Amino acid sequence: MTFHSMWAELLPIGRDSASGGYRRYAWTGADAECRVWFKEQAEARGLTYEVDRNGNQWAWLGDPAAGDAVVTGSHLDSVPDGGAFDGPLGVVSSFAALDELRSRNAQFTKPLAVVNFGDEEGARFGLACVGSRLTAGQLTVEQAHRLTDGDGITLPRAMEAAGYDPDTIGADPERLARIGAFVELHVEQGRALDLSGDQVGIAGAIWPHGRWRFDFRGEANHAGTTRLADRRDPMLSYAETVLAARREAELAGAVATFGKIVVEPNGVNAIPSLVRGWLDSRAADQDSLDTVVGGIEKSAREYAEAHGVDLDVVRESFTPVVEFDHALRDELARVLGKDTDLNVPVLGTGAGHDAGILSGNIPTAMLFVRNPTGVSHSPAEHATEDDCVAGVTALADVLEGLACR
Repeated sequence: MTFHSMWAELLPIGRDSASGGYRRYAWTGADAECRVWFKEQAEARGLTYEVDRNGNQWAWLGDPAAGDAVVTGSHLDSVPDGGAFDGPLGVVSSFAALDELRSRNAQFTKPLAVVNFGDEEGARFGLACVGSRLTAGQLTVEQAHRLTDGDGITLPRAMEAAGYDPDTIGADPERLARIGAFVELHVEQGRALDLSGDQVGIAGAIWPHGRWRFDFRGEANHAGTTRLADRRDPMLSYAETVLAARREAELAGAVATFGKIVVEPNGVNAIPSLVRGWLDSRAADQDSLDTVVGGIEKSAREYAEAHGVDLDVVRESFTPVVEFDHALRDELARVLGKDTDLNVPVLGTGAGHDAGILSGNIPTAMLFVRNPTGVSHSPAEHATEDDCVAGVTALADVLEGLACR
């Protein structure tokens, strides 16, 4: 089965006809279809298929218990109305790379696995990389059980409804001990490769990043009868805070985004009683990130006080800077540059990934495939056919260098 045929099979799953984007949320029908697709790919290749205690899917070539395995893969879920490439490109490319190695008659000396990590995007329960966080012990069972979606459904209930046992979730050190290296291929979320003219890049580090919830609490009242001077309108404080986020990010050379908002009572003719906004902020280093978020919160509290509004700020998630394993990163560069004039730049990234979560437990590395639009988390996300094929070839070369020596 070719890359193109696999891609064509996966492409319609979870796609919204109106937006053209994807809604593959964890433990939903679209997610189940993606999981069936993954299992079928594993079985078609005679691989050993298994689902771990946290719902992550694995397809093994060789003995899973032998140790020092080389693992590749990514995720299949999406953000709301996300693009086709973020996550799925890595999974499809992993199966295609394995096919390429078999066509080369490569002799494997280590076990090889393809993985689909569950709920990487966090679109349903508000926390990214749930599957890999649980596996790595970065998310406790108690914390996982408290995760709920917008309808009040807990993660355990959602897993159970999808046919999985939520009582098994938790840290999985035995599984991680099997793995000698994890390499994740991903579409670039930015335009660095497009600007440099390169098809493939290597990840150097992931910027520190997190999510903060800002709860502005005012007083609900009639929009037509309440004097402006008598209002405690939390929307004003929120709006001013959004502008402050842009200002602080520009000053620090970072990024800050309020991309999600909940308003109560959410009526056209009602002054809100609550405006809840979620801030996503990322920077090249911890000091810069602290400066940005600290500056935003300081401004938000000043605005809230000026408008007679109460404010609570809660950090919901945080990931410190991730420096990918230098030895593994250098090995990727050596393999890809061997006997060629291929230029493989090393890139930093502001996006989080399962590889970043696992980096504290096992050696991890990433490959990026050029994205000419620079757009991600959007239907406009794109990679050309030639660049996708170049990514498969690069991944096959890397896996051959790591697992066939």
